[in-house]
Parts: sequence; structure tokens; C-alpha cells
Amino acid sequence: MNDVKPQYYYCVKHHRVEGEDGCRAIDRLGPYDTREEAERALETAEARNEEWDNDPVWNDPEDD
Repeated sequence: MNDVKPQYYYCVKHHRVEGEDGCRAIDRLGPYDTREEAERALETAEARNEEWDNDPVWNDPEDD
């Protein structure tokens, strides 16, 4: 019995959700556990970037 769950990826080249046999890894975000999570990949990345941009540990005021 195979209990491996499928993983989903968001292809930034084709702007769609793909399975494991999709485009090259450099063109994809993921893996995600669900198709819905993969559909929100760009939103998730944007939110994480915003958090990191405002993180005082990683955002040194001397670099501004």
C-alpha cells in the first residue's frame, strides 16, 4: 500500500498548478500539500516577502 500523498506546485512560467511531473523546478514554487495551497502560491510568497522586508533581524537599518 502506498501512502504517499501527491504534491502540488505552482508554475510561474505557465501560471498554473501542476503535479510532480510538471515543469522544471526553477519555474515552480512548492511543493504544497493541497491544490488550493498551490493556487495561492504567489499570494503566500508576497506575504512572506513583506514579513521578511519588515523583520528587524534581517532588515539592518544601516543598509538603507
